[in-house]
Amino acid sequence: MPFIKSKKYSNQTDEELVSAYKTSSDLELLSALYLRYTDLVYGVCLKYLEDTELAKDAVMNIYEELVSKLIKYEVSYFKSWLYQLAKNHCLMQIRRDKKFRKADVDISIMQNEEIVHLNGEFTNEDTFKYMQFCLDNLGMEQKRTVELFYLNNKCYNEIVEITGIEWKQVRSLIQNGRRNLKNCMDKQMQLS
Repeated sequence: MPFIKSKKYSNQTDEELVSAYKTSSDLELLSALYLRYTDLVYGVCLKYLEDTELAKDAVMNIYEELVSKLIKYEVSYFKSWLYQLAKNHCLMQIRRDKKFRKADVDISIMQNEEIVHLNGEFTNEDTFKYMQFCLDNLGMEQKRTVELFYLNNKCYNEIVEITGIEWKQVRSLIQNGRRNLKNCMDKQMQLS
């Protein structure tokens, strides 16, 4: 997972960047410092999580943790402190994931791409009509982010650029919008 390294702060030590970041909370300083060790963090995450996509996500999540944790804690040796932070992050994720056990499911009862209802009265046209109705009834931001994500195939970062909404809020809007859309459609289909 290659990352672009910052040359702007290449003459400064880790300790100088940590100190400057704690004083100013300047994310550019933190980014320059973190970019020095993203390969290390990715390697740690890949070792523990054993999945490239999960490891990439963890690298981003660890950066988000750094924003507040680096200010909060006394850090003497950034590289070793970051290694431990990455390791702990991955171990916590593994623990969280173990709480959710996979169950064996009979594949014949799984939902497929066809829209099948017990009464067989609904068509794809009906479903589209319900979806459009429910989409129009979402809040403005939820509707826009859901449309960008699902209908325009935009990723979270692209939606952030288009809308100016923070990344975490985009994620929340999409998740809540999807849930609200599903609940509304289920309700519409029951009413019909």
